[in-house]
Amino acid sequence: MSQDDLTSDVRTTPGMGTPPDPARSSRPVPPARPSGGALALALLLALIAIVGVGYVAWRQWQLLHVNAQALRTTATLEERVNTLDHTLSTTSSQGNLLLQRLNDADQVNRSLREELLSQDQRMRDLEEAVGKLSEKTLSGQDAMRLDEAESLLRMGAERYNLFHDAQGAAQAFALASQTLAGVNDNAFNGVRQGIDAEHEALVKNQSADPSQLIDGVMQLRNDLPNLPLKPLDQPVAQESTGVWARIRRALYGVIQIQRDNGAPIDIADARIARELVALDLAQAQAALLAWDDDGSIAALKRADAGLAAQFDTQSPAVQQARQRITAWQGQLKPGAPVKLGAALSELRNLRAVHALKPTSDNATPSNGAKP
Repeated sequence: MSQDDLTSDVRTTPGMGTPPDPARSSRPVPPARPSGGALALALLLALIAIVGVGYVAWRQWQLLHVNAQALRTTATLEERVNTLDHTLSTTSSQGNLLLQRLNDADQVNRSLREELLSQDQRMRDLEEAVGKLSEKTLSGQDAMRLDEAESLLRMGAERYNLFHDAQGAAQAFALASQTLAGVNDNAFNGVRQGIDAEHEALVKNQSADPSQLIDGVMQLRNDLPNLPLKPLDQPVAQESTGVWARIRRALYGVIQIQRDNGAPIDIADARIARELVALDLAQAQAALLAWDDDGSIAALKRADAGLAAQFDTQSPAVQQARQRITAWQGQLKPGAPVKLGAALSELRNLRAVHALKPTSDNATPSNGAKP
């Protein structure tokens, strides 16, 4: 504010020491000119007002923009909520449908479970019936195997005792051991051991194969007509000049012994000698067929004695024939007799003991059976 303004103010202010001048008071007061500070203040206030208005306008615009975006977001969210509501309603209906299906499936499962339980019970009953049938079948099979083993043991023992056929008896005992191995009872293992022991004894007591011996004897019988006999006239040895030689020649000139049976000497002797040896070989062959080792050995000894007495022992064919007869006698040499029957008796006793078990076993469950 300037000094003139202040002076005018002082002049016009009532209550002051100087009285107002009527002339001055009646003259029009000229308008006061704005000073520079007021203008600056006005500009500042205007600027502040403009800034405030701008800020308010910006905030208003921002609020409008945010409101528009919020509205869009709200619309979008509302759309999503509506979609979710529809989805939830659809899901709820589907859940209800699934729940109904689950209830139906539960009922079906219960019925299937009941059927499975009934099938399980039927299977158990069937398994029990099959088990009983299997036990009966096994017991029947075991009984058949035991009967077969007993028959084989009895036949093998009789074959050895009657015919001395150790080979056939050993085969029968081997079959009996194999048959007894199929029995489902460990109690018969001891019987199998006894059968195996008797089988080993029979194998050690076996003689040569009778079929080969029979073929060899037959071949020797066919070769008999070709074997040379002893010469009727022995070759004259070199004359000796001793006393006894002269005496022998003197007696030979006085006493002479000749055969006279109405037949040629060489033909009759050859026929008889060959028939006797052939008869001995035939007896040996028959004894081999009858499994008579002692009779075969005796017949072969007689045949060997006939070859030594009537045939030319210096001939290679005769020597070979006698060697064959000696080899056959060695093959037919009887061994120590085998005692059979222990395994058969043990098998019969064990079967008798097992035959008593079913009665006692059946009586025990009947007394303590549970309902």
